[in-house]
Amino acid sequence: MEIPLLIVSLIFLCFFSSALSSSVVTYLPGFQGPLPFYLETGYVEVDQDHGGEFFYYFIESENNPAEDPLLLWLTGGPRCSAFSGLVFEIGPLKFVAAEYNGSLPSLVYHPYSWTKIANVIFLDSPLGSGFSYSRKYEGYDANDTIWSEQAYKFLIQWLVEHPQFISNPLYIAGDSYAGKIVPMVAKRILDGIDEGKEPLLNLQGYIIGNPATGGKVDKNSKISYAHSMGIISDDFFEMIQKSCSGQAYENPTTSQCQMYLNSFTNSFLSEINEAHILEMYCPECRWKPLSSRASTTSGKRILKENQNILHPPLFPDQNCRCYVYALAYYWANNDIVRTALNVKKTTIWSLQGFFIPSGDHDLVVPFSGTKQWIKSLNSSIMEGWRSWHVGGQVAGYTMTYSNNLTFATVKGAGHTAPEYQPQECLAMIMRWISGELL
Repeated sequence: MEIPLLIVSLIFLCFFSSALSSSVVTYLPGFQGPLPFYLETGYVEVDQDHGGEFFYYFIESENNPAEDPLLLWLTGGPRCSAFSGLVFEIGPLKFVAAEYNGSLPSLVYHPYSWTKIANVIFLDSPLGSGFSYSRKYEGYDANDTIWSEQAYKFLIQWLVEHPQFISNPLYIAGDSYAGKIVPMVAKRILDGIDEGKEPLLNLQGYIIGNPATGGKVDKNSKISYAHSMGIISDDFFEMIQKSCSGQAYENPTTSQCQMYLNSFTNSFLSEINEAHILEMYCPECRWKPLSSRASTTSGKRILKENQNILHPPLFPDQNCRCYVYALAYYWANNDIVRTALNVKKTTIWSLQGFFIPSGDHDLVVPFSGTKQWIKSLNSSIMEGWRSWHVGGQVAGYTMTYSNNLTFATVKGAGHTAPEYQPQECLAMIMRWISGELL
């Protein structure tokens, strides 16, 4: 028997107490004129004991908000701001890559935003990323399990205040390190439904792009991918294989294996752009995820070791893709911007069925490792390897499996595929969400 939406919403409110503050943003500094879409920002308390609050940006679908999917977007790192997803990947804003002269960087409308077809929540998570914060140091002590649980709690609290979206098709999405967290959040939603603790959320699937799957798979695939792309020679690859005896390159047990791995890193990886091996190498923005620089076992140590995130970044060459990342820092930490976004003054911004799209020129998390991880699931292949197209041209390659999994490569894309091939990725997600073949 179906329960009317009004009754469901009231039951929802009985089970969950709301702790949300939000505001509608109609103008943003650096953008000419009123925003051509609905933007809401706000905070949701996810850790009552330590005073932890997640900051979010919510953008309504530019098509049909009442019926279009609701997508919760998590960014990797860990502790990279979801603002990067908004302005560099799938959101309706982009920075103008003009030379920085001390004035506020400019923003323009991005025509290939996923908000063309979906309502999107960009969530700064875990605590310590973007404008999300904790009043106590201990609140930053968030492992993957805590992060996923708090993201789930955020979603429930947010829907308490936005009950009109409860029945919309729901997708959990993210890329890079968030590839570990997104499935955990989806599983938590399913568990909650099975336990009957809240009304049936209309979870339809999840999306993970160039996802981190684990040190063993990811590290091993970097070496084999580098070999397949001509970055290391046959002889060097064979020496690594021989000296490491097939062990996980993540934790070498012999000095000879370690020596070759150090050479791989220092002599080869150090001079290319790992996020996109064909793009310009820019040492100022060499790929260094926060997880490699700070432990997540101590909130105090996280803050102490990463004071560099509170200081202005070095500007790379203007031809570098990451030039706009520096612009984002100056824009997001401007007092006028923070006032427009209704950001709390105690925070400082820092950047750092299911579907798996992978940029095929990514050496941070190579697509070959993702394929290996998928193979380990032992799912039957429903549709074999084939090309998919946009505008009459090959946009990548795809396979589908019996467990409702779709894997797709995005030709020419780097570590965050929509950043590199936005038109193709929008076409891809439109087809997948609508149930069409890629």
